[in-house]
Amino acid sequence: MLLERIYDEDLSHASYFIGCQATGDAIVIDPSRDISAYQELAKTNGMRIAHVTETHIHADFLSGTRELGNATGATVHLSGEGGEDWQYGYENERLTDGDIITVGNLELQVVHTPGHTPEHLSFLLTDTVTADEPGFMFTGDFVFVGDLGRPDLLDEAAGGVDTRYVGAAQLYRSLKEKLLPLPDYVQILPAHGAGSACGKALGSVPTTTVGYERTFSWWGRHLAAADEQGFVDELLEGQPDAPAYFGRMKRQNREGPTLLGTRPALPELDLDTVRAGLEKSALTFVDTRDQHGVHTGTVKDAINIPAWNKPAVHAGWVLDPESDHRPLVLLADGPDTAHHLRSHLIRVGIDNVEGFVTGFEGLPTFVPDMVAPQDLESIDYALLLDVRNKSEFAQGTIPGAKQLSAGRVLWHQDLLPETGTIISFCQSGVRNSVASSALRRAGHRVVELEGSYLGWQAALQQQADLQKQTALVK
Repeated sequence: MLLERIYDEDLSHASYFIGCQATGDAIVIDPSRDISAYQELAKTNGMRIAHVTETHIHADFLSGTRELGNATGATVHLSGEGGEDWQYGYENERLTDGDIITVGNLELQVVHTPGHTPEHLSFLLTDTVTADEPGFMFTGDFVFVGDLGRPDLLDEAAGGVDTRYVGAAQLYRSLKEKLLPLPDYVQILPAHGAGSACGKALGSVPTTTVGYERTFSWWGRHLAAADEQGFVDELLEGQPDAPAYFGRMKRQNREGPTLLGTRPALPELDLDTVRAGLEKSALTFVDTRDQHGVHTGTVKDAINIPAWNKPAVHAGWVLDPESDHRPLVLLADGPDTAHHLRSHLIRVGIDNVEGFVTGFEGLPTFVPDMVAPQDLESIDYALLLDVRNKSEFAQGTIPGAKQLSAGRVLWHQDLLPETGTIISFCQSGVRNSVASSALRRAGHRVVELEGSYLGWQAALQQQADLQKQTALVK
């Protein structure tokens, strides 16, 4: 048996390539929409991707199940559980609890594990050549390392009303009836790791076991004590902000993501052509540098999406391809960076990259407004905006600040002042630069706090040290 974990650091997403080396057949579970890694694995190992499946209708990324099935001719298997409201809108073979997918000498048993979502499935894998019992469970967003899939996403991102309580109760039963009866040695292979917004405290190690989670996890203690209410309360408390684009991912994944097929190389565009497009407001310019580069000067109304720092996540926060169909032009240091960014943008359904430029000489430019922490009190502003997550905000913020996370701010402009200056900050400046660029493009006057919250804390400490030194001298 061949088992490969393909991990996307950008989206904290794990997918799995599982192959039978005797027959050459393989299956992919929870694939990304950039399918090149799976095709390369199949080619390298002389295998054929015969099956593709996913654990549930994902919210945090656009699924590659349909794309990979179309490219390889593989059979697409999708959940038939959860009721009619949770059925996929494109052709597939429906799976229900207890079904078996046979991949050469491997068997994957379908286990309905609702809670995170009503249709959620897990897969128990048995290598029939060496064992007659399963040794692995692919749990999707059911069980993570040290945590569980959150049951409130349908409320937070998909328009649900109080579905979190039903989901939490379902999750308790799924754990009790489907996971805990398994032997301790069964390995758990989840769909996400640390950094994912699909849970609140995901571990950074790739796998765990049923026995370890039963013994040491927070939820294992509640189940051991038959404390369902305590379980529900702890599960729902302190969940992170859900980015607004999660709702779009849910809809598109259910309906069926647009097929990409073979994509041509991105062209390097002529600056005169780009200038003409910007003058007509017919293009969206994306600056792919980090915030330090952007703060030295950028193209007017450019969106900042750092190419090498979670570009898919940041793009999902500030670009909405459903309402803005203008093609994207990337500022990149060359074709490799441009193609890297495009491969990440498609993972959140942003497909309209027209090309790239390597400079912006002659284009309309501006330098983002900044304010030093020590000058904050001297600025007249309408709102001091903390774009960190609510959990970070709860641990401490600048006095007078209001919280609205970077992943939600563009979709909740009704909560922002219609006039006046907004001073914004995050923890170190990365998220703030992304969110601020989008708010400026939307017409707001935004001034970024130099160094963001860490810079403010450092300035506060410096002031305290200076006062202490002055007192000692006296």
